[in-house]
Amino acid sequence: MKTQHLDREHLLSVKNSYFNILALFLGQPKIESRFLRCLLKWGFQLHLNPEDLTKANVDLTHLQFADPADKVAKLEAIYHLVYMIYLDEVVEDVELEVATIYAEQLGFRASVVSDLFKSIATATFDDKIQRNVRQEVLDFLKLYEI
Repeated sequence: MKTQHLDREHLLSVKNSYFNILALFLGQPKIESRFLRCLLKWGFQLHLNPEDLTKANVDLTHLQFADPADKVAKLEAIYHLVYMIYLDEVVEDVELEVATIYAEQLGFRASVVSDLFKSIATATFDDKIQRNVRQEVLDFLKLYEI
């Protein structure tokens, strides 16, 4: 599963979620180097460039974490993060730790990360050719009932 397999809208949503995760960690007084390496890895996987910052209206000097407005938006943000983790099909412990910190910051239990990961990992075996990410999140939210 690589970024070229994402449609433009989904990739833009994933990148925007990445910037919010980045803001959360960069807003801390101190960031552990292992978390920073993880965040940089995701940026490289997403092939971020200065144009992405412009499109997302992101100024790194004023980057701030924004808590998504509703449950669906929060779950979409976590979905995008888990999707980023799965892009290279290698899951590192530190990636799951970062995802768990982010999920808890958004008010979810840590288990939502593993549940979403299972959903994304098994989707490659489903016969779905066209994926509707927002609908997947809504369906997951119905099952999860946070």
